[in-house]
Amino acid sequence: MRRLITILGPTACGKTSLAVALAARIGGEIISGDSRQVYRRMDIGTGKDLDDYTIKIKDERIEIPYHLIDICEPGTKYNLFQYQHDFLQAYEDITSRRAQPILCGGTGLYIESVLKGYSLSPVPQNPELRAQLANRSLEELTAMLVDLKKQTGSNMHNRTDVDTVQRAIRAIEIETYNLHTPMEERQFPMIPYIIIGVDVDREIRRQRITQRLQQRLEEGMVDEVKGLLDSGIPADDLIYYGLEYKYVTENVIGKLSYDEMFRQLEIAIHQFAKRQMTWFRGMERRGFKIHWLPAPFLPEGGGMEHAVDHIIDILKTQ
Repeated sequence: MRRLITILGPTACGKTSLAVALAARIGGEIISGDSRQVYRRMDIGTGKDLDDYTIKIKDERIEIPYHLIDICEPGTKYNLFQYQHDFLQAYEDITSRRAQPILCGGTGLYIESVLKGYSLSPVPQNPELRAQLANRSLEELTAMLVDLKKQTGSNMHNRTDVDTVQRAIRAIEIETYNLHTPMEERQFPMIPYIIIGVDVDREIRRQRITQRLQQRLEEGMVDEVKGLLDSGIPADDLIYYGLEYKYVTENVIGKLSYDEMFRQLEIAIHQFAKRQMTWFRGMERRGFKIHWLPAPFLPEGGGMEHAVDHIIDILKTQ
């Protein structure tokens, strides 16, 4: 089975550009490891940056194939079980053509689930439990989830995944189901892998996050959300997706002023990046070997070509 190259890192670290440059060098195709880029028409807020998948080498423009981006409609509740299924299809398709699969993203739970081979079963909705939890605050729900995880011994959810009430309720629903229902395990193949982590100093990361947020707003992120709402997607469904879609939607429906939206969203993205790094460090404690490299745009990163050379050296020696 062909080894899966995994490139992970926090938001705004430049991991997609690095994955694309590596793919161009070694004949790779990219599988997204991002829980929100699966949705069509949610482009600016999820940072798809699809232009990044076209790279210029000498005088030739090369388009790098990508997978698990734009595969479902906004408003649907894509989940980990579905991601595993879709990942495996993409992986087998890529390897059947003798191309090199490269998993790239920042959703630690999704990435870990395919590297560790989580065996999962689909968890049905529990209307009675949802009704019981409907009026609970996010803080109360988070405390309940922590207690459930202690009982199940689960690593499946952390605060990255429960930044809205709806997400927290769904996480509790899953953990409650797993606590009381013997899971009919689905076999997921163990895939050989190597992990490259893209590291960036916290202060530089914060600067890049703020700059990128400003850029996305200038590119029309508010209009993107307005368009989704106008197409009939309920505001609560967009708020469910968290981060940009949560705060921009609350601005559009009049719950937050523009300045309040920007300030709260900026803080939320900084917190999200911190939680991403917490997850990746947790992966290391759980036995994953991550080869950390400085982001290519940093002076110590040496530029993109140097970073790709470094990865290829790692691949040869591991």
